[in-house]
This record gives sequence, structure tokens and C-alpha cells, in this order.
Amino acid sequence: MSDPTMDHERPRHSPLTNGIVAARLAPDEIAQNFHDIAPCLGDHEALVAADRCYFCHDAPCMTACPTSIDVPLFIRQIATGTPEAAAKTIFSQNILGGICARVCPTENLCEGACVREIAEGKPVEIGALQRYATDRMMAKPQPFTRAAETGKTVAVVGAGPAGLSCAHRLAMRGHTVTLYDAREKAGGLNEYGIAAYKAVDGFAQAEVDWLLSIGGITVENGWKLGASGTLADLESAHGAVFLGIGLGGVNALALPGAEMATPATEFIERLRQSDLATLPVGRKVVVIGGGMTAVDAAVQAKLLGAETSTIVYRRGREDMPASAVEQEHALANGVRIITHATPKAFIGTGALEAVEFTRTDVSGESFSLKADQCFTAIGQTLIAPDGITLAGRKLAVTGAGRTNRTGVWAGGDCAQGGDDLTVTAVAEGRDAADDIHMTLMGAH
Repeated sequence: MSDPTMDHERPRHSPLTNGIVAARLAPDEIAQNFHDIAPCLGDHEALVAADRCYFCHDAPCMTACPTSIDVPLFIRQIATGTPEAAAKTIFSQNILGGICARVCPTENLCEGACVREIAEGKPVEIGALQRYATDRMMAKPQPFTRAAETGKTVAVVGAGPAGLSCAHRLAMRGHTVTLYDAREKAGGLNEYGIAAYKAVDGFAQAEVDWLLSIGGITVENGWKLGASGTLADLESAHGAVFLGIGLGGVNALALPGAEMATPATEFIERLRQSDLATLPVGRKVVVIGGGMTAVDAAVQAKLLGAETSTIVYRRGREDMPASAVEQEHALANGVRIITHATPKAFIGTGALEAVEFTRTDVSGESFSLKADQCFTAIGQTLIAPDGITLAGRKLAVTGAGRTNRTGVWAGGDCAQGGDDLTVTAVAEGRDAADDIHMTLMGAH
């Protein structure tokens, strides 16, 4: 049965002007659209929110947090008027607690496990309280200092969440760290891969600067594994190596006209590094995929002035990797979500005019959506370094990130076992650092 929301008319193949243009909206309108999606709580709001916590002795919220932050403790510290102490409780487990307070799917983690969520459908605002505490601490010098120099050096490849977490913990233990990253800026996903309205006012770089202020960490930007040096080079120059290289490749669609589509990650990266008022966007945008990247691309296209922005996913809403909260955020911003459909072909003469889809349900019917811009968000792939055993599509690790290669650890999106979340990457980088420290100091 046909869907009345679809564009069933096949495009005419007369020459069309590409609809991707800059400045669809006035700069002040774009600035308003990209305001902070969840501003920090005020003092009174934080006290009211903290007062709702039961301070459960078994703390299911803490168990649900990949970094095992002592949530009841830090909320009690806020409730007693000591937000800086609360921040130290957070940062001792998660040095990137500031960005995690902004981007974590708390509804699936700590807040999803909250007793009040289960009993009342309204959890304690753990994420907002975490931001309240961490924002205050980040306006001051960090509370951590380096231990006595150990004389040991460690190479950390990749300055994303896993690498930054690992580097900070190693520096705190007294080791000297060189952080190698292929990009111009450190930060990884936090700098290049999340929606602009989740980390406004250059927060990602401010967080990196604050983290690096512990000392003992040198950042080498523009250094790419394989092109700038090999794993063997790093092993010979350092006592240990940590790989936090993320997923550098993107899955491609082997379909007619697929070259007219753009990876959503590229669009988001350009958006994060550009003047939004000059960023080109289409009139009719289609995003293929169902995860966070798909939502971020679709919502931001709409906020930049796209007339229509449509997410198309091959399964149902309940199967979308993006959380229900993120899906509702997309809908609230005028994004249409079409489920149970997969792309068949990209249509256009010189420029994209439409995307053809096939229903994945029993009907199997085809339909087309007019589009002048299409982003694909169908997953990323690992560009694996030589000599490291793989487990499926990721680096095989045991324990706290040990690879098959002695002296080489890995964590974050590139390693097996993770769920591709910033908070998980932080935990894996932190735990690998502790294991590296024990190894270098002869405790293993």
C-alpha cells in the first residue's frame, strides 16, 4: 500500500540547477537555530534537581555508567553546595565529563536506570547536574597534578575521547606522553563529529586545553599512522603504544549514482569547522541511516534552512540506533523519518534530483524522494594498522585493551567490545592507561 507522505513522481531528467546553496537563512536566524540545546542549570535549578535524588545505596545509575561515576556522591555534593567537589568526583572517573554531560545518551544509561525513571517516568536530571558541576570546575585550574616523573614515555595515537583519556591518566601517573593525531585539531569525534548545538562556543577545544593543562603531554597534529610513521617506529621510540584511532573509513553504497551522495560525517565535519552562515545546504535533503550521525546531519540541515530533511532507515523506529529522545528531537525540528526502506538508486543528470527506494516490508514497492542533497550515515569502517589481529571489523583486545602485539594497547571505536559512545571510549582509554602504567612499572 502506498504511503501518502511519499514523493512517488519520478523526476524529469531535464537539466536542473543544483539546489545546494549557502546562506539560505540570515546569520542571526542561523545563530538562533544553533543555540545551546540544553543550557547549564542555574544554582537554584541544580539544588532542586539534586533534591530529587534518593541516593540509592546500590546506585543503579552508577552501574549503568560506562565510566562508573559515583552518581549519588556527586549529586549529594551538589546538594550540599560543593559543586567543585562534585566535579572532582566526576573527573576522577571521566576526565571528559564535560562533553559527556552534553552528548551522552543518558536516557539509555544513568537516567534510564534511575529509580525515579522506573517509578515515575521522570528520572533525576543526572546529565544536567553533571554539566552544572563540570562547567564550574572547568572555569578553574584542574584538580589533578602529575606524579613524580617516571622516565617512561608512551605514544598515544588518536586525540579523540579514548586517546585523550588515556593520555591524561598516563600523564597523571608521571609518564611522558606524545599524542599523535592526523587532524589539525585534537578532540576527535567531539571536535569533528557531533552536532554543533551540543557543544557551542568552542567547548570541545576548551575541554582539550583544560585536559592538557596537567602537563607532560605533547600533541603532534598532522601525524597519520602509516603515512607519517609506522607502528614499529612508535614501538622503538616509546615504552608503550595506545591506539585510539577511531574508525577512519566510511561504508559505501554500491548503487547507481552513489557518487552523488556524501558521507554524513563529511558534512558534519565541514559544519563544525565552518562559518555556518556560509555553509551550503540543499533545498530537499535526504539522509540514509538511523543512528546518531543520521539524526545530527538531518537536524542540522534543517536548521541551516533546508525546506525538507528526511531520514530513511531500513528497519523500524524501535530498531534505530539513535535513541528515542534523539528521534523526537529530529521530529520536533521538522525532520521526517521514513522507516522500512532501503536505497535503490540515485537519480540525476549532473546533479542529484531524487533517490529511489525499495520497501523492506512485505510490499516491496518502490518509491522516490526528490532530493538535491543526500547524506549517507550507514556506518564507518576501521583502517587497521599492520600487525594487529582483528576481531571482526575491529582490533582484537583482551583485558584492559591489550592487543596481540606486546606493548600495544587499543580502545575506543577502533577496538572490539565498545558501543561507539564517547563515554565508553573514555572508560577504555582510562583503563588501558592504568594497565600500561602497571606494566611499565613492573607490576605485571
